[in-house]
Amino acid sequence: MTPKLITSLSRLLQRISESNDLRPEIKSQKIISAFHGLARPNISIHSYLQRIFKYANCSPSCYVVAYIYLDRFTHRYPELQINSYSVHRLLITSVMVSAKFLDDRYYNNAYYAKVGGISTTEMNFLEVMILHVPKLQFPQDQQISENNHLCFSTADHQDESPHQKQHQLAV
Repeated sequence: MTPKLITSLSRLLQRISESNDLRPEIKSQKIISAFHGLARPNISIHSYLQRIFKYANCSPSCYVVAYIYLDRFTHRYPELQINSYSVHRLLITSVMVSAKFLDDRYYNNAYYAKVGGISTTEMNFLEVMILHVPKLQFPQDQQISENNHLCFSTADHQDESPHQKQHQLAV
């Protein structure tokens, strides 16, 4: 049985992919990235996601974060649109990266490559491409870190007298 998340995500990516396939500026585009296949894969997006779900053992949140990665990646590089030539490689790479980021247990790149039907060398290269995109990080992570620092530093100084606090500020 396929979870609703996988079905919903595959439908969304199918619509995006089909829509982008029809755009004239993308059809005539000569820019081909490492994520673009030479031909459209024979496996549907839904079947591909089911395969990833079955073998990758990722938490459901990985698929949500993978989509966020895809969205941010394509916004950062508008010339690289999700279409029927790129969606599969973008998917396996973003799921793998999100699993490494979120899950305590994950497989090595060779395993994800086998699940995704690509070589380990290609999987390694695609991972590097996604990881080196500036501003792909989650801004809220930095904000959470700053808030934690502020909370802990406030808690550390809670028991001090106003005189001690003033002395620390002057130093």
